[in-house]
Amino acid sequence: MIAHLAVEVPYWGQSLLRVLGGIAAVLLPAGTIVYVFLFKMMSFMQSRLGPMEAGPYGSMQLLAEVGKWLQKEDIIPENADSTIYKIAPIIVLMSTFLLVVVVPFGPDAWMTNFQAGVFYALAVGSVSVIGILIAGWSSANKYSLLGGLRAAGQLIAYELPMVLAVVGVVIQAGSMNLQQIVVAQNTQEIFGWNGIGLPFVLTQGVGFLIFMVAVQAELTQAPFDMPIAESELVSGYMTEYSGFRFLMFFIGEFATAGVFAFIASVLFLGGWGVPFSWFGWETLDDVDNWMNVVGPVIMLSKMVLLTGIIMWVRFSYPRFREDQLQRFAWKVLIPISLANIAVTAVLKVAL
Repeated sequence: MIAHLAVEVPYWGQSLLRVLGGIAAVLLPAGTIVYVFLFKMMSFMQSRLGPMEAGPYGSMQLLAEVGKWLQKEDIIPENADSTIYKIAPIIVLMSTFLLVVVVPFGPDAWMTNFQAGVFYALAVGSVSVIGILIAGWSSANKYSLLGGLRAAGQLIAYELPMVLAVVGVVIQAGSMNLQQIVVAQNTQEIFGWNGIGLPFVLTQGVGFLIFMVAVQAELTQAPFDMPIAESELVSGYMTEYSGFRFLMFFIGEFATAGVFAFIASVLFLGGWGVPFSWFGWETLDDVDNWMNVVGPVIMLSKMVLLTGIIMWVRFSYPRFREDQLQRFAWKVLIPISLANIAVTAVLKVAL
């Protein structure tokens, strides 16, 4: 991770930097998303100011909210399975931390560099389903159980188009390593022109749209928010949670949105890189060390853009019915993603 730095960092120091980097890569985007989009963008879309009292323009409202939830009583229902009830939010939040470790933020700014990074990301991304399901079951609440079952059915359905949408990227890049996917997009050409590289959103536009729709459903954001439908299930699988445990679900929801946006930017928007032709770079080893500082800024910018789209859809569209939600996944997204894989494979062989 720190191979190009002039100062030799011991292994324990590298491990510490990776842990701190992972925490920052999860919590900072989550806070940014909540303040920029949940507090402000939604307020302006609804012609109101939003929080304005805590700090300048309400900038400290997030800290006030966290302090409030930390002070609330941790209530466990009398008939709940207390052990599993307590573990559920930890599983949901830990799945987000496990997911971010595979995201590269620069030529050497990575926490892990798995050769099968795409496979790992898609596998770990589905772990949160377990936490949501056991949260609904262990709460001893019918609304919570219905919310957990809805979430399980929904997330299983939309995992498939998400995986299939990524297959086209893997075929085109010729690798499942996320770092190599970034390099492929910034070194390839468009009809012999390398001015912008070849961001896969241009050739995998259909896959990008399917991936973003599947992410919206994975996050249970409207119009795919049936598992937490307030008008029907109070708050679904989170109904019985309070205090810090509810806060963990809340953080996990928005942190996961940021991490999925990071992954989407790596797969489709060129990740941390800029076209290598701009600076005369030919391989990853030629990339200057300053990209380890600029790369995270580029990634953060793309993350904000993509999460802005996710939140805009959330605040703009009404909720699907359960049958419409399932039909859309199985009869629309999956066939289109399979067709996209077939076309990509044919063009890869032909060209």
